[in-house]
Amino acid sequence: MRIQKIYIDTSVLGGYFDKEFDVATRRLFDEVKKGEYKVVISNVTEGELLNAPERVRTLLNDLEIDYEVIALTGDVVSLALEYIRENVVDQSSYDDCLHIAIATISRLDLLVSWNFKHIVNIKRIRGYNGINIKNGYPSIEIRSPKDLIDYENA
Repeated sequence: MRIQKIYIDTSVLGGYFDKEFDVATRRLFDEVKKGEYKVVISNVTEGELLNAPERVRTLLNDLEIDYEVIALTGDVVSLALEYIRENVVDQSSYDDCLHIAIATISRLDLLVSWNFKHIVNIKRIRGYNGINIKNGYPSIEIRSPKDLIDYENA
């Protein structure tokens, strides 16, 4: 079975230390360590982490999780701006749009986030995917860490 590549945004890293999200987030990272998923982040994520607490900034390295970093491109910026132009979200969610565009253009299996307002939201997901398809990209599966946990082996 092919290992799925999952793009995680900054909220997933912060969720490791948040009482509301820590159990599911830690279980997700356990599954990553077992080889169920390959973690992908971007240089956008790295930029967001600059202002995060040290334990969040260093989490992937502290957990000894191998991860890939994808760089921002002009195509990513164009797609992210189209999400905003088409009113999926407003300009204040530009970085969220970059995360989605990076995962889409990189054809990753999933984007994982705890951001229910701008990312893991059915209305927004339909908007992002409508624009993706219109531009010749595949739709992107967007989920919270809770959706990736293997509950049969809990």
